[in-house]
Amino acid sequence: MNPEELKRRTKEFAKAVIQLCRRLPNTYEGRLIGNQLFRSGTGVGANYRAACRGRSRADFAAKPGVALEEADESLYWLEILSETQIVDPGDLAPLTKEAHELVAIFVASLNTARR
Repeated sequence: MNPEELKRRTKEFAKAVIQLCRRLPNTYEGRLIGNQLFRSGTGVGANYRAACRGRSRADFAAKPGVALEEADESLYWLEILSETQIVDPGDLAPLTKEAHELVAIFVASLNTARR
């Protein structure tokens, strides 16, 4: 996948996370999980963009690692929302699928960069 396409996908992921967070219930757990998901979900693209601007190979290798952590953390919060039925699991399916795909892309990217 080319860098511009991945920038687009991570931005779309962030926008979808923001939309989801806006719909979460105004309860203690809804606000708490929403804050965590908001930070991690928007951090995926921000860290990937920073990696694209990296000045060295080490910079380029480090930032996708952070983006991977953010994508995986987002996946965790989506699973919590689903398993506790704070949000209907069916409503989370597309976002969860994209989070899984982003994790796989970043894992593959890091494996390639390490070689």
